[in-house]
Amino acid sequence: MRHSAERILTTHTGSLIRPERLLDFIGPMQRGGAFDQEAHARCLAECVAEVVREQVDAGIDVPSDGEFGKSISWSQYALERLGGFERRPAKPGANPFARGADRERFKDFYAELDSKEGYATVSEAVCVAPITYQDMSEVDRDIANFKAALKAAGAAEGFLPVAAPASVVPDRRNEYYKDDDTCLEAIAEAMRTEYKAITDAGLIVQLDDARTAVTYDRMVPPATLADYRNWVARHVELLNHALRGIPREQVRYHVCWGSWPGPHTTDVPLDDIIDLVMKLNVGALVIEGANPRHEHEWQVWGKVKFPDDRVLVHGVVSHATNVVEHPELVAERLVRLARLVGRERVLAGTDCGFAQGPFYRRVHPSIMWAKLGALVEGARIASRALWGKAA
Repeated sequence: MRHSAERILTTHTGSLIRPERLLDFIGPMQRGGAFDQEAHARCLAECVAEVVREQVDAGIDVPSDGEFGKSISWSQYALERLGGFERRPAKPGANPFARGADRERFKDFYAELDSKEGYATVSEAVCVAPITYQDMSEVDRDIANFKAALKAAGAAEGFLPVAAPASVVPDRRNEYYKDDDTCLEAIAEAMRTEYKAITDAGLIVQLDDARTAVTYDRMVPPATLADYRNWVARHVELLNHALRGIPREQVRYHVCWGSWPGPHTTDVPLDDIIDLVMKLNVGALVIEGANPRHEHEWQVWGKVKFPDDRVLVHGVVSHATNVVEHPELVAERLVRLARLVGRERVLAGTDCGFAQGPFYRRVHPSIMWAKLGALVEGARIASRALWGKAA
């Protein structure tokens, strides 16, 4: 995993807006209908090659595959790769996400938002048997497509985003294991297969973990901050176990407060969990830093000792607004952070993915590329300030 040795390198959080020709296949796949598998395979490989080339041409140093190979959401996709789950129809009108203090405080807003957006899932996942990683075909396909795309585009490295154990099928129900902790242990062990396959192929794996931060909103109250921290500590322990033997320099960890465009007034402060996050055996932390609820938290990085061998991918543009950040603002965010943790340990990134699933995007594609352009230009401005005009 490269550091910003001579200039601020650029990347993002992974998920990009899918092209319409790929969605023409994903729609029938989600509905369980018939589709041309060979034509889908060709289309997917072409779309991955195209989006990697577009990222490199835009100035992104560390691209992803856009998560184009996932036919459900960023976390529910695991249902198609893991054995042990049974999918059942959700109760009519049920919203699996309608919990939490933020939703309780802003009921009218969320009722309006839900009526426009709908829900990412129309079924519930129930664990009914031992959890195993039963199908390597999709991850093998994603690895092959991405490696070919990186080579064709001339990219030095790239990352594949996958779900961290806490975020795998997050609203699952357990009917098989003796308790939820044992179920989570099985998930972590099964997902290790995916993590290791990606890193064994020479790629960087990014562990997406919105659920770790979001759970605070759902847990406290009635639980206490101490209860929640114990919950996070357990998930840190399990993730580190799942990563055993995997080179930390090939692992990125992304924690965010959920991508939905809500008030987020009851998010857990980064300061309350940063000590636990720092215990993860990863080479990079990918953290939100551009949205108005968390931008002030850049100051947290002045309170912790940041290891020399780790990098911080900091969000400098947001997925949650159509307003395109000014490059000078992006540069300002990068420079002040670099002065806390060291310029070589900072990469410019996005707060979250621009699409949470194939059909759930936060901005228009043209705005997504404009934001990535602002990110790249802002990184150039910051580099000149940090390294001089020759940078």
